[in-house]
Amino acid sequence: MSEKELQDWLYSTALADELRSLAQRTARLEIDNLHEPRVVESPSFDWGRLLLASSILVKSPLRAHREAALRIATSALLLDTKDHIRDAAALVLEKLSNRRAVMLAEKRGRVRAELSSRIGVAARMESEERRLNNSVLLGSTGERVEVNDFQRQFWAGASQPNAWLSASAPTASGKTFLVLKWLLDTLVSGESRTAVYLAPTRALVSEIEAALQSLVSDDDLNVDVTSLPSAEKYRASRSGSKKCIFVFTQERVHLLANLLRDDLQIDLVVVDEAHKIGDHQRGVILQDALERLQRSNPELRAVFVSPATQNPEMLLDDAPEGIRRISVDSDFPTVLQNIIVAHQVPRKPKEWALNLREGTTFVPLGTLALRSKPMGLRKRLAFIAAAAGERGGTLVYANGAAEAEELALLISQLLPKLDNVDQELTDLADLARKGIHKSYILAPLVERGVAFHYGNMPSLIRLEIERLFRSGKIRFLVCTSTLIEGVNLSCRTIVVRGPRKGAGHPMEAHDFWNLAGRAGRWGDEFQGNIICVDASNTEAWPTGVPDRARYPIRRETDSVVAQTAGLVEYLNRRAAGEQLTPDSLSQFEQVGAYLVAAYLRTGSLSSTPLAKRHSAESIEALEAAVASASTQIDLPSEMAGRNPGVSLLGLQNLLLHFRSYEGSPEDLVPAPPESEDAYERFSLIMNRVNEFILPTFTPAGLVPLHALIVLEWLKGFSLPTIIRKRMEYQQRRGQSFDAATLIRNTLELIEDTARFRAPKFFSAYVDVLNFYLQEIGETDLIDDDLDIGTALEFGVSSITLRALMELGMSRMGAVALYEKIALDNLDQAACLNWVLERRDEIDSIGLPAIIAREVREKILAKAAEGDFGETS
Repeated sequence: MSEKELQDWLYSTALADELRSLAQRTARLEIDNLHEPRVVESPSFDWGRLLLASSILVKSPLRAHREAALRIATSALLLDTKDHIRDAAALVLEKLSNRRAVMLAEKRGRVRAELSSRIGVAARMESEERRLNNSVLLGSTGERVEVNDFQRQFWAGASQPNAWLSASAPTASGKTFLVLKWLLDTLVSGESRTAVYLAPTRALVSEIEAALQSLVSDDDLNVDVTSLPSAEKYRASRSGSKKCIFVFTQERVHLLANLLRDDLQIDLVVVDEAHKIGDHQRGVILQDALERLQRSNPELRAVFVSPATQNPEMLLDDAPEGIRRISVDSDFPTVLQNIIVAHQVPRKPKEWALNLREGTTFVPLGTLALRSKPMGLRKRLAFIAAAAGERGGTLVYANGAAEAEELALLISQLLPKLDNVDQELTDLADLARKGIHKSYILAPLVERGVAFHYGNMPSLIRLEIERLFRSGKIRFLVCTSTLIEGVNLSCRTIVVRGPRKGAGHPMEAHDFWNLAGRAGRWGDEFQGNIICVDASNTEAWPTGVPDRARYPIRRETDSVVAQTAGLVEYLNRRAAGEQLTPDSLSQFEQVGAYLVAAYLRTGSLSSTPLAKRHSAESIEALEAAVASASTQIDLPSEMAGRNPGVSLLGLQNLLLHFRSYEGSPEDLVPAPPESEDAYERFSLIMNRVNEFILPTFTPAGLVPLHALIVLEWLKGFSLPTIIRKRMEYQQRRGQSFDAATLIRNTLELIEDTARFRAPKFFSAYVDVLNFYLQEIGETDLIDDDLDIGTALEFGVSSITLRALMELGMSRMGAVALYEKIALDNLDQAACLNWVLERRDEIDSIGLPAIIAREVREKILAKAAEGDFGETS
């Protein structure tokens, strides 16, 4: 019998029953209020035999075999076993390069410290050799970091000179931690001076920025970390004074490149959640950002990181000639994830049968007892979560912000009221009331240890929620799809029913397993449970609870170009000036804009990277359509680069409108946000964008509301002020409203309109207008003082507000502090001096405690580090 045959036999035959029993016993450990089946056998396990088998299975390249070895070792640690059994289990974990699990076992008293002193000489030598092999040395600090198989392969590949790397591994495999360590080490100990870390969402940008700043502070590294597109920080990094990492969304890459007029040299780019290059909303903008960075620096190094993808090597297709292409593809588990299905016991609505899914079989775990009868689907989900996860560390998945708030409210009512509310929870509640609105429902919930989490929330509040959930002070957290956008948040238990990603779209299998990976995060837990409610209900689960799946990566440009006939028709109709509906534009608009820009820049689509991935016939047909459309364009091709995803054909329509405008050219110019006619001007710009570029500020009847929100955001108004003004407007018109709904809608308008659509299309509008003003010799009307795209992205227009954010403050914190500052023209040094002069008053000037803490950590800490010369 070969080793492979032995491993197959052990897994599928010899150990099958025992593996099911181990999974059943250990899964129960994590569930509260569980009544075991009336007849439950307590098998006595032959641990010597099981651990011997696991030491054979660890050598297998198959995920299932290694997961079985992990199951045996973890069970030996968690169940009632003797010390020598647990020592043997720890050795198996070390063979799986899972040292962090051993450290967790030591921390929790499952394994006694100093394991090496209790094993034989040969085993000790083998263990030390493994530790050396499974560790990496940081050149920047001299620290040796223990790693798992995936991390070791990543480090070795990413450290190769003249190479691009694409790495894929399951959620909970320690990707982010090591990538950040490697990025800092490469920057500090190498020749690279300026790096970009690309994340798909602002939520992940905030998290990565905070993590990098913490690592920089801990290791006392001379590296600047910022999420602002700051030309000053860029120039400082290139001059040699201080290396810099920009943590950006794909949109912010373009903002920085625009500020620098493409005089931009980034040495290294790390693309997190790289599979998002196939995202319909932002995939094209991400691809455009990468190509723009590469055009600016042909020697750019690129590292792509994605969760459990099928084809990570595909991301290396566009690497330059002569560059090594390294793919790291790991599917090895580091923690166990147990899929548990929950069904109501017939005629007993307060009792729910839980069964563990093991392959194609279901193993009974017992009956979950609820406190109340769950009338309705949301109560069902909330009551099951409250019962099963009573000890805390429980995530509940919600299909939208409104549902998240309602589920959190229901769960909070099932928990005992705390006699003494922890001060950190009180501080978060205070920030929610003062930083968003006194009626924001988050405040009373966190005082009971419950919270919700969605992408439109201010980053300062969202990060504090995540921190307190990790610490255990927030016991239940209700989340939306932000969790599958890369936010690194772990838990003991996830409870989910009919998960959707977007309105009406059932979650695909790979997204479900990305979500499931949050249960039992590596180094925090040994295992995690994913409780799937009503798993046999086809309305909730159209295809059942998904089997494990990995993301297929395909660029959005490739997906759309493959629809050649439809794309050609779109280009022809767009060039003919037809008024197309948003639905008819949505599929082709961004890729059409990308193709026109590429053609104008290079003179041919056949010379672009996508040409090698599509048939010559498709490229020829598209080139003919693009060439014909491009003959109508008078605008420079550089304008397409400055405005990714915005069609030059639409911008040409806007230019024609300007040329035919019979009024004064001054009437076309945006008014400064402080001007009395700014609101009227903003409304007119939005209507022109809708009519001539793309129907984006829709429906048309809401343009006044869009304009008002954008204007207030640009002025630097605080969230409470923006929300209060909306409420007052509704009251003046005699319109009733629900406060919770209005608050949510306002946060959504700020995120979607003020921070995404308005920066994108207002910037394009101003670009075309400036071109027209130069064309007619009215250059004195061009305003170079305000970059409206950057100002809208961050919601600041004053010099003081921007300086506070450049010092590291969140927008919420900067606005709160700015309300205490009289002058609007303070630069960073002047802001620092203002704070230094009042350092003893920070806690007494009326700032929420969390914002006062941010002032100390972000601004006073910089003074202590001496970053500002004489001002410090």
